[in-house]
Amino acid sequence: MAYENSKAGSEQPAAPRGPGVQYVEAGEGDDGQRLDNFLVRVLKGVPRTHIYRLLRKGEVRVNSKRARPDQRVAAGDRIRLPPVRRSEVVEGAGTRLPSRGLQQLLADAIVYEDDDLIVLNKPAGVAVHGGSGMSHGVIEALRAARPEIRELDLVHRLDRETSGCLIVAKRRAALRDLHAQLREGTTEKRYLALVCGKWDLGHKRSELPLATGERRGGERHVAVRGHGQMAVSTFRPVQFFGNVASLVEVAIDTGKTHQIRVHAAYAGHPVAGDDKYGDREKNAALRQYGLNRMFLHAVSIGVNRPGSHEPLHVSAPLGEDLRAVLDALVKAPGSPRGEARRRARSRAAR
Repeated sequence: MAYENSKAGSEQPAAPRGPGVQYVEAGEGDDGQRLDNFLVRVLKGVPRTHIYRLLRKGEVRVNSKRARPDQRVAAGDRIRLPPVRRSEVVEGAGTRLPSRGLQQLLADAIVYEDDDLIVLNKPAGVAVHGGSGMSHGVIEALRAARPEIRELDLVHRLDRETSGCLIVAKRRAALRDLHAQLREGTTEKRYLALVCGKWDLGHKRSELPLATGERRGGERHVAVRGHGQMAVSTFRPVQFFGNVASLVEVAIDTGKTHQIRVHAAYAGHPVAGDDKYGDREKNAALRQYGLNRMFLHAVSIGVNRPGSHEPLHVSAPLGEDLRAVLDALVKAPGSPRGEARRRARSRAAR
């Protein structure tokens, strides 16, 4: 990629660092990358929150036009970079590397790795990237832990409180290939979710448009709106725990923000432990079973290996905390197994 200063018009060999407006031309290796990820790489050290602020204000332009964070960069695009003072670069970003503890946690979470990609069983509570009150996330910690891999990039995202399969590309060519698969809908993503109440909807395909621009209490809030983008989720019941909760498997054909959480809540069965779209009273009741987080886990992901049509399917087991919740629900009075045990004890006592 080539850099030029808007005043001098000279090419720069490194990322922009002067106070004036600068321009960067995207190269072939950048083709297909999301603009926000491209900017994070180019404006090294600038917090994502600041980058999104620049995009909202229209200070970043692609071919002289305003651009969205999720816009795809094309080779040859001329991207305007506004002045970024050094004080803005370090503000909120921190100067320390991700902690060794976080680096080790993510290293231990790797469930698959080859020359092109890494698949993590992302722990709940860890954001995929820094920002929104967190200095570092998965990608920053992995880059610190694996400095020999120069092109580590997130292929997709998971909510901070969602655990499970997360793919990180190790090469730009692999990232472009996997992004193309996501756009074409050829990937397979499956989740396990515990939802409130007894799921009585059977095998349900939810096709509902979601609008992601609304804000409540300063946070982004997604809602079903006619003008939104279509999102498709398919729910299949797996196990019932009386009228308290149900375990469902969810396959998604699209990857919209908070998609499963919003679709489940709209169906009348919000994801257990979901503080944003869930039921406060039911969440409180489920704490007695040990549920202290949102029960949503990306249990498996299927893609084609970059550069080939060879299928790759990776799964990530439920964490011990979620398995313990299911065990507690099974033993609870009112659940089918719990009731069977109660009747057996009653017969034995006669």
